[in-house]
Amino acid sequence: MTVENAGDSGGESGSNSDADSRPVVYDLAPNCTLDDTDVGANYHAVVNGVVEYGVFVDISDEVSGLVHESNLDRTYEVGDRLVVTLEEVRENGDVAFAAVDFDDYRTVTVDYEPDITPIEDLEPGDEAFVEGVVAQIKQTGGPTVFRIADDTGIVSAAAFEDAGVRAHPEVELDDAVRVSGTAESHEDALQLEVESMTRLDDEAAAETRERLDAALDERAEPNEVEPLVEWPEFEKLREDLRDVARLLRRTVLEGRPIRVRHHADGDGMCASVPVQLALENFIAEVHDDEDAPRHLIKRLPSKAPFYEMEDVTRDLNFALEGRARHGQRLPLLLMLDNGSTEEDVPAYENLAHYDVPLAVVDHHHPDPEAVEPLLDAHVNPYLYDEDYRITTGMMCVELARMIDPSLTDELKHVPAVAGLSDRSKAEAMDDFVELAAAQGYDREELLDIGEALDYAAHWLRYSDGQSIVNDVLNVGCDDEARHEELIEFLAERAERDVDRQLDAAESHVDHETLSSGAHLYTIDLDEWAHRFTYPAPGKTTGKIHDRKVQEMQEPVITIGYGPDFAVLRSDGVRLDIPQMVAELNEEVVGGGVSGGGHLVVGSIKFVKGMRSEVIDSLVEKMADAELDAELSTQAPVDAE
Repeated sequence: MTVENAGDSGGESGSNSDADSRPVVYDLAPNCTLDDTDVGANYHAVVNGVVEYGVFVDISDEVSGLVHESNLDRTYEVGDRLVVTLEEVRENGDVAFAAVDFDDYRTVTVDYEPDITPIEDLEPGDEAFVEGVVAQIKQTGGPTVFRIADDTGIVSAAAFEDAGVRAHPEVELDDAVRVSGTAESHEDALQLEVESMTRLDDEAAAETRERLDAALDERAEPNEVEPLVEWPEFEKLREDLRDVARLLRRTVLEGRPIRVRHHADGDGMCASVPVQLALENFIAEVHDDEDAPRHLIKRLPSKAPFYEMEDVTRDLNFALEGRARHGQRLPLLLMLDNGSTEEDVPAYENLAHYDVPLAVVDHHHPDPEAVEPLLDAHVNPYLYDEDYRITTGMMCVELARMIDPSLTDELKHVPAVAGLSDRSKAEAMDDFVELAAAQGYDREELLDIGEALDYAAHWLRYSDGQSIVNDVLNVGCDDEARHEELIEFLAERAERDVDRQLDAAESHVDHETLSSGAHLYTIDLDEWAHRFTYPAPGKTTGKIHDRKVQEMQEPVITIGYGPDFAVLRSDGVRLDIPQMVAELNEEVVGGGVSGGGHLVVGSIKFVKGMRSEVIDSLVEKMADAELDAELSTQAPVDAE
């Protein structure tokens, strides 16, 4: 029995000191049961029935009994109030009371404190109380299904008011509640058939949230994993990656969906696929619903290396529909291999109108002052004076292992694929390639996987292509032979299409030598390359650039342009493309220049009618750029 407060008879305030000798009369909360009573104790009661041999009384909604006529000194009617003493609880469960009439007494209220069952301990047939936070409210054609999250798990709770009618309309998403019911198996998952649901008041809700927060923080703590290779430069990022892992694990524990946006290239997929698989495994561990991984995480490619308004509009529409149809929270958005630049800000500002947490893991040259006020977490090697040589795929393999370390053996080849796809010149690349070799992948196979990923990404466009991408990368793939056959087929097709594109374009490449001594190659891709096929303009520019670098063995810059875009690549020249974009946007009035990338690889967009002015001004800046033999191209840039 939990005593809440005391007062005089009639409910008025009075002394609650130990010296108060007046008899105590308990006022039970509605949900109190016999477990909250004691034989010989006094209780406030209400008459609920009158019979020849006495009256039946309620001392709570759950406890009723008889006051025999021999224990009554007057007559009563239904609804009359009186004070009774609990005399006996018989073996058959019947309860006997006696009426008492005190000249004076003090009232002590008793709150109901049932035994709370952790969700992870529920078993079919259990009659139990659970306490947690509402993570989802879905109205079906029959019951209302609430998803309740506590510090141990998440369970469905089905409450029926009437067919298709919202049960417990006072309960809203994110409310702290106490639910009683019977646990039953429903479609291979555990479901609580609700008998009662109480929205906790402010104080009780605060206590529940505080308890859950502490427990969820502990469960969300990332796993400790040893780095796959020793790399001091990478270690600077490890704590930031742990912060993201903690955020993602906490998001799963709370039942919030996760939406992953990634650049649609080899590095972007090497980043997103391991993280997706790790989160799916963790979701399956936390949730009782076997369909939860399919519903709670979605991976989508972005063609541009930044978050476009088209993408954010699609994401918001999907999220708001999910909230309306399925009663879900709005998702956390995880940006991979994009999201660090000023070009992302308009889309982020659109999301700021809604409850959408944002986390970014990227290796493009960042604009932290522009993006970080809008982000909940941000990982980027530039923030620690490192650069794009640390690819997003390398970072996200470690992130995935922090979420689910059981994936380690399956992911050991992925950093090498990511690094080769993005042409990383990091000193650790040799170690990653050796690590992959120990798993049975030689360098040519790794290159073919990267090429196959790029080829698949091109044709998938806005689809995640989960099954085929997993098979190509051999992560979450259950058929090694199929993986090998796919790589052979896709890599050969990619090589054929690249050769066909270069045969059409290369004779139309213009050349000049800049005042710095660098060789500049330019091509009008709209005129001299196949459009809307593989490779896209960005990769076409990269392939032309690679050939010229091999031919010249000197500093080379390549510009592939169309009506309103240009793709930029350089070897041996410090272009600082983000800075050039900023300057062009100011200097070419009406040019509408936007874009960015790394120091030596990027893409820009501009107003179609200002193409000549933009390209001419860009070439002038390139002529003044410093030569630097240490700099070489890193990442392919996509553009349509």
